[in-house]
Order: sequence, then C-alpha cells, then structure tokens
Amino acid sequence: MGIYRYTFNRLLQAIPVMLGVVTITFVMANAIPGDPVQIMLGPSPSQTEIEAIRSRYGLNKPLWVRYINYVAGVLTGDFGRSIFYGEPVTTKIAQRMGPTMLLMTSSYAFAILTAIPLGVISAKRRNKPTDHASRFVSLIGVSTPSFWIGLMFILVFSFHFQVLPSTNLIMPWADPVEVRNAATRVDVLVLSARHLVMPMISLGTLQMAALTRIERSSMLEVLSEDYVQLARAYGVKESAILRKHAFRNAQLPIITILGLQLTGLIGGAVLIETVFQINGMGKLIVNSIFRQDYPLIMGTTIMFGAVFVIGVILTDLSYAYIDPRVTYDEVD
Repeated sequence: MGIYRYTFNRLLQAIPVMLGVVTITFVMANAIPGDPVQIMLGPSPSQTEIEAIRSRYGLNKPLWVRYINYVAGVLTGDFGRSIFYGEPVTTKIAQRMGPTMLLMTSSYAFAILTAIPLGVISAKRRNKPTDHASRFVSLIGVSTPSFWIGLMFILVFSFHFQVLPSTNLIMPWADPVEVRNAATRVDVLVLSARHLVMPMISLGTLQMAALTRIERSSMLEVLSEDYVQLARAYGVKESAILRKHAFRNAQLPIITILGLQLTGLIGGAVLIETVFQINGMGKLIVNSIFRQDYPLIMGTTIMFGAVFVIGVILTDLSYAYIDPRVTYDEVD
C-alpha cells in the first residue's frame, strides 16, 4: 500500500501547486494592457455593446470577485467561455488537445529512442570516433533553437526538395473521407507521418541531445562501479555487462530529466505549432494572448500546468520500478 499512499500524498501536494498556477495566470492575464472587448468589437463599438459584453463575461466586476468566481468554476470543471470564440474554454481545449499531444508524445518517443542508443554506444566507445560524433551531435542539438531547426527543415525539405509538407497536421485517426488524397486508412497514416516528421524532429532534437549527454555520463559512471569491474574480472562478456548490470542502473537520471523536460517540451510546442501552422494548444494560446482572451489564456495555461504536474508525479512513481532500492512504504 506504500505506493498508493505516496501517490495520494503527491496528488494532495499538487493541489496548492495548481492553485498557484491558477492565481499567477489570472493575475498576469488581467495585467495585459488593452481591452479584449475593444479587440472583439472593433475600433468603434457603442457603449451599449461594450457594457453588454462586459456584463456577459463578468468583466464589469471587481478583480477579486472575478478571481473567486473563476477558482470556484475551475473546481467544478468550468473554465469559462472564450471571449473571442464565444464557446466554452473546455470545448476549444478539447478541439486542440489532440494535435499537441500527438506532437509531444511523438517528439518524446523520437528523443528517447534516439538518445538512449546514442548514449550507450558513446559510453561503450569512449574517446573513439563514434563517441566524438555523438558528442558533437548532442552539442549542436542543445545549442540550436527548435524553431530554427523547423525553419531550416521547411526551407530544405518543403521549398527546395518539395518532399515533405510544411503546414497543418493530419491526425492518424482521421476519417479517410475527410482527408485529401486519402482513400484508405493506410493512406491517412502515411500522410500523417509525412506531416509529422519535421515538427516531431524539430521539437524532439533538444530533448534528444540533452538525454544523450546524460545517458552517456550515467553509463560511464555505472561502468566504473566496483561490481562492474568484478563482473569483468570474472570474464563476463561486455555485452552482458551492459545489458544486465549497467543499463538499468543508469536510467534513473534519464527518468528525472524526462519529467523536468516537460516544461521545455511544452514551450517548444508553442513555437513549433506556430512555425508549422498546426492547430494545436500552442497556437491556441498564442492567438488567445494576441486577442487578450482572458478565459482562454488561463484555461490553456492551467491545462499545460496540469500536464507538467502529472508528468512529474509519474516520474517519481517510475523510480520504484527502475530502482528496487527505492521504497515508498515509509513515506509520510
């Protein structure tokens, strides 16, 4: 029962964190200069129209009253109505969440599946050409902004070679009837992969580079431990040492950084969706800021905050599976 108690305690600790996210987001959103009603109605609205819109969205009430009402609404799952779209914020988030989650999960998968083999090979062949090449790729990846990589991909593969599309994103679960140039489910999957490959690599490169460096350092540290040296002295094959003794013990730092890198992944998704014109959460929050759509700004930010908090909790829980020395039986 220790892990269940720990999970429950971590979820309780997430409540004040999310309340802080709600409070900071509410204050910052309402501190943006300008008037969303003016943006919504145009340059010359009548005073009657302005007052009607303010009353409809509660903008005519004091700030502290609006804050209390908003927190009460969030607790019941009501994030308000978008000023610009005139729809519930939850509806807009549900419409845009799919592309963002597809982009983030595929980028994470690309980063993990690329970084871990590179880090292991680099550690195994330390100070050899393979190691130098891996470290060089990691350095370039860490130093290059994701949006710049995306722009270069568009310039090379979309405009010069014209082999990959540069805008929008086709969902792999979309109906073939609704997708242009698709007659079957396989056609939809192929088109979705072609649309996804450039934004996926652009967003995942930074994570891949950071994970590769950490994987290499962690593997080198584990390979220098006494029990590894003892296994070598007994004549255990190097491949068996890497697979059975070193690899699993080297993954704890990777799990840690995976949870912490959610912030970079979320921030990068905002830029990548803008670069590739993907109608996801990132583009939605950018447009809501430009339009000063307070409920939409707060709703999308809270949703991103919730994703990060859940990711951190899952990271903590993963420790018990990877490292048997970790136990939650004594957690208070």
